[in-house]
Amino acid sequence: MNFALRPAGGCILTAMEHQPYLPGTKPADPGPLSRFTPPLEEGVLTRWLPLHARPGTWVLDPFGFSPRLTLEAARAGYRVLVTVNNPITRFLLEMSARPPSESDFKAALAELAVVKKGEERLQAHLQSLYLTTCENCEREIGAESFLWRSGEDVPYARVYKCPHCEDAGERAATQQDIERAKKIAATDGLHRSRAFERVAAINDEDRIYAEEAIAHYLPRPLYFLTTVINRLDGLKLTPERKRALTALILLACDAGNTLWGHPFERPRPRQLNIPNQYREHNLWMMLERGLSLWTETGSGVVIEAWPRKLPESGGICIYEGRLKDLAREVKKEIPIAAVIGSLPRPNQAFWTLSALWAGWLWGREAVEPFKVALRRRRYDWAWNATALHAMFSHLFDLLPLGTSFFGLLPEPEPSFLTSALTAASAAGFDLTSLALRTEHDPIQLTWRRGETLKREVNEPDLETVREAMMAHLTERGEPAGYLHLHAAGLIALAEAHALKKKEMEFDEALRMTQSLIQRALSDDERFVHYSSGESVETGMWGLSSINLSREATKSLAQREGDSSVAGLDTQRTPSVRPLPRNDMNDSLSDRIEIAIVTFLQKNPDSIYLEIEDHLYPQFPGLLTPSKGMIYAVLDSYAQRDGAAWRLRPEDVAAARRSELTTITAMLEAVGKRLNYVTRKQDKNYLWEDGTNNVVRAFYILASALIGRAMSETPYPPEKTIVVIPGGRAGLIQYKAGRDPSLAARMKNYRIVKYRLLRALFEVPVLTRETFEEQIASDPLEKSRSQMMMF
Repeated sequence: MNFALRPAGGCILTAMEHQPYLPGTKPADPGPLSRFTPPLEEGVLTRWLPLHARPGTWVLDPFGFSPRLTLEAARAGYRVLVTVNNPITRFLLEMSARPPSESDFKAALAELAVVKKGEERLQAHLQSLYLTTCENCEREIGAESFLWRSGEDVPYARVYKCPHCEDAGERAATQQDIERAKKIAATDGLHRSRAFERVAAINDEDRIYAEEAIAHYLPRPLYFLTTVINRLDGLKLTPERKRALTALILLACDAGNTLWGHPFERPRPRQLNIPNQYREHNLWMMLERGLSLWTETGSGVVIEAWPRKLPESGGICIYEGRLKDLAREVKKEIPIAAVIGSLPRPNQAFWTLSALWAGWLWGREAVEPFKVALRRRRYDWAWNATALHAMFSHLFDLLPLGTSFFGLLPEPEPSFLTSALTAASAAGFDLTSLALRTEHDPIQLTWRRGETLKREVNEPDLETVREAMMAHLTERGEPAGYLHLHAAGLIALAEAHALKKKEMEFDEALRMTQSLIQRALSDDERFVHYSSGESVETGMWGLSSINLSREATKSLAQREGDSSVAGLDTQRTPSVRPLPRNDMNDSLSDRIEIAIVTFLQKNPDSIYLEIEDHLYPQFPGLLTPSKGMIYAVLDSYAQRDGAAWRLRPEDVAAARRSELTTITAMLEAVGKRLNYVTRKQDKNYLWEDGTNNVVRAFYILASALIGRAMSETPYPPEKTIVVIPGGRAGLIQYKAGRDPSLAARMKNYRIVKYRLLRALFEVPVLTRETFEEQIASDPLEKSRSQMMMF
């Protein structure tokens, strides 16, 4: 079903279809406050936007959650209107779009350093807070950090690198370190009170929340920050240098809290929870390191505040406020061609700290619009869905019919995805595409603004969800993680407009959807759960082997002629018609392997991004190959020269054909020495004794299509040996690691490498008994160095 709707950007939109995942590249530098900003790849948006809007048209980012995403659209020549109500996120965006020069950063820090604190310079005074003694040479040096245990009043260790003797690492805290920490703590009340005053007045009812947030700062970093911020207010700096120094202090504000776990930090904290052990950074060192962090992430993009206009060449226009208020103004003034955005995931830690930092850096007035972040301690998925629904509803009123919305859902999990799709559907947006790579990558979503007329909301149907998940597993031909199956169920519900009844609250709607999807899996014996835990969301899910064949045949019959029908790799049952190998028998992993090798045969010296560009359209939507899978295939078949990949000489088709001929001849020669007759039957090489009894069946592979080999071998597993090149062992292990059903089947088969057959060919004296001993000595994971010498 296709229809043509043309939004302001002039692009035709289509109905729900499996769009390919758009690949990007990991940023060379994660940028400031990267543990709180969305982890997105660069280049994704510049691939999507030209298909939906012309350069120079207006694009709306209603979240303002990802400065990188907004900047990418502006650099691509679009005029981006972004709503931002978090003052810290706004500052990140402004600094990234129009950063001060490197000389301004250095000059601003230098001016701070020479300010007097009593009789000494401020730099010397602040650095003295972190002095410690080298355990080796006993000189006084600056510690990189001090280590603390939750609930204790003094540090238990320090981390340093001595510039004099190069002694480095973690060392126990000295008595001098402990006494210095106690001395600073003795005056903590005064500095903590100053920190409160910058966020909330004494009689402010929100002061208690500010106090709870500031409790996540130890006395030393709090003294450091209040001292530096007081000097910031008094320094006579140029506007650009003040911005530069403010940016450096912001990094120190983040480095100074107790959320830096040790030895394993939580890379992306979401709650203000103090780890059992944590790191207290040297904040002067953090100021110095911030110089390179800020100067390396600048863009030089035109940036203005609403309602100032932007040139047609592109830029960023910031609306500091709510989308609800902006919608009234924009609808009359600006034609929006497309909507983009990284959907915000609830983050109590960042939002609370943002309110705190805004008060410290710019005063109470800056906190006021965002003060709700101080009060709220818990953000559940119903809250998230309610907030997203409000945003989608305002967008619905603002946008022309058919306008596309490209959303990125970072750090995905089932509840987050359910929240987003339910909110969008309830507001009148139609899901047109969902592409999912792994649970570690952002989900790529495309909606379009639907009809204004009220649409009928349908009852959620258990069988509809179950069939959608079964169809995905059938198409995949191998087990999948719960997130992929959950997404398949959600897509079915979204297409049926069955995610939320109008009278339902969001918490009830989310619980209903969650329960429906989980019951569809757990209450049906046709689904197999590969997990050691009881939770539906853990482990992998697959179809039972008999049912998999039946579903595959059914799917093939229903979709005859559809080249997107995926292959399956399963043992057939007599009651099921054998399926064409290239249509329904190969697993997703095997099909990915075939596609990559075929591409490299035709396109040697391809870079990784070109491989992704070729691969993803073949495996769209929920079938998107992971980077791990792609690299496993490349490592097995190819070698890299700089950024380019090409097949190894021994894996070029002609070389492999020649080697297969050699291995076949060796197999026949070894069989003859053991008094067996070698006979070929289909793709199997058989060793028969004098009574025509099959003793061994060999399936020789040049690839890692182990599932296909097991399916095409009609002989009992205990008699079957699959022979593979040594370079395929790692890829087969990788496949078995991601496919528990394949791993279980492989346990019944003997898999040996070419090199063992070559070694046996060279052994001067070989008996049937020693042959069996030697093939048992060559497990799949055994390395060359462990091979038995003959």
